[in-house]
Amino acid sequence: MATVRDATYDVLRSLGMTTVFGNPGSTEEPFLRDFPADFHYVHALHEATAVAMADGYAQVTGMPAHVNLHTAPGTGNGMGNLVTAWHNKTPLIVTAGQQTREMLLLEPRLTSRRAVELPEPYVKWSYEPVRAQDIPAALLRAYAMAVQPPAGPVFLSLPMDDWAKEAEAAPVPRSVATRFGPDPHRLAEFARVLAGSRNPVLVFGPGVDRSDSWSTAVMLAERLAAPVWSAPAPERAVFPEDHPNFRGVLPFAIEPLAEALDGHDTVLVIGAPVFRYYPHVPGDHLPAGARLLHVTDDPDEAARAPVGDSLLGDPGLTLTALLDLVPPADRPPPAPRSAPAPPEITTPLSADALFAALATHWPEDGILVQESPSNLSALRRRLRITRPASYFTMASGGLGYGLPAAVGVALAQRDTGRARPVVAVIGDGSFHYSVQALWTAARLSLPVVVIVPVNKQYAILKSFAELKDTPGVPGLDLPGLDVTAIAAGYGCATAVAETPEQLGAALATGLRADRPTVLPVPISTDIPKIL
Repeated sequence: MATVRDATYDVLRSLGMTTVFGNPGSTEEPFLRDFPADFHYVHALHEATAVAMADGYAQVTGMPAHVNLHTAPGTGNGMGNLVTAWHNKTPLIVTAGQQTREMLLLEPRLTSRRAVELPEPYVKWSYEPVRAQDIPAALLRAYAMAVQPPAGPVFLSLPMDDWAKEAEAAPVPRSVATRFGPDPHRLAEFARVLAGSRNPVLVFGPGVDRSDSWSTAVMLAERLAAPVWSAPAPERAVFPEDHPNFRGVLPFAIEPLAEALDGHDTVLVIGAPVFRYYPHVPGDHLPAGARLLHVTDDPDEAARAPVGDSLLGDPGLTLTALLDLVPPADRPPPAPRSAPAPPEITTPLSADALFAALATHWPEDGILVQESPSNLSALRRRLRITRPASYFTMASGGLGYGLPAAVGVALAQRDTGRARPVVAVIGDGSFHYSVQALWTAARLSLPVVVIVPVNKQYAILKSFAELKDTPGVPGLDLPGLDVTAIAAGYGCATAVAETPEQLGAALATGLRADRPTVLPVPISTDIPKIL
């Protein structure tokens, strides 16, 4: 007799989803028993870590990843990074165990009382099958929901006694398109506006990277002779940052962002919301006289944009279509931005000096995963990303994503055979949100290098307190944490780097290692401006 469990594993095989991220629980054991030899279980020590690992893995592979959580408590533990997956537009299939159907009326221990509602609104679809036999088909529907734009996580609650039930006929495999083209009439209108613009500016977002469209973005920027900004607070790099047209990352507040775009009559935003703001600095959303054109594959982004005219379409397909319609501009290209002056070398290092050293020793084809909010401006100022799919962070603003995501990215590099080196920059505050990810990296022998700028404080919160004039906030200092000892306890190589030379040598050694390496770097405690 073929069981629901047998049929479900067959569906997962047909979808190419033979890697499962999770932390096993009792309600999941009936699914995980006699775990198939052709599947790989990536063991995380915490559900939030499992979700972020799966997120990083899915972003690199471009396919949905499967996360298996433990009923309501495990889903709750994973919710912070599920929120991030939603904002990152990462396709995930999240399954969670549920108590035995025959006891659900009694609400025994580990019942998920409203399982479908628990992960909402941060999943695209949430479902608990009415019959055990519906699980395989529900997985196929979940997959189709996860990959269609905007991609994102979906959730299935699966009672633990369903797996042994007899299966029905296998569901028919099917496929769905994951990209759609823009409306030709509005596209032509956008092209006419750009062709007639006196001084256009391009704002590219993570959708350009997700659609593998860097080369087309470069061609459009050069054809229009237009400067290029990254949309504010991007979770992925969007354009070669050593290109002369590139200007940097826009500030993520209303008035400063409009000031950065001053002088432009047309603002074309592709693959990003309009705009991702954080601190409230009121003002006009655009400089006077500017018109905004917005291209997104996300209807919600189009609906909530405060200004501009929106066009729904895949960012890559729309870039290609615009390139065919827009004539070359009759104006000189923008002058390249100037490089920052070399930083002063002090003891301890400043954030600028640390990241200038990292840029000097950056591995060819390296991938950066970052979660160091207070040092982000210095990091982006000193280390320029020049290749696609080379920068990952959290779109949600929630901490605890970066370290496990780096593990997922490194595992995907191994599984896909690309073998690109992975370096994570994780602040000493962020580090402790999901430090247990180091154990998984060590067990998998992943040569990811984790650089930890140590300033013994939540400096980003001190920056925000200065901006909003909220003195006397408790809990913003982090004394008594030994990053080296903690990393060693999880099985990592570790060394403190206090100079640029020490950092370069330790980075090179770590990238050749057969396990993760953690490099704490003491830095200045100066509080940077949040804007």
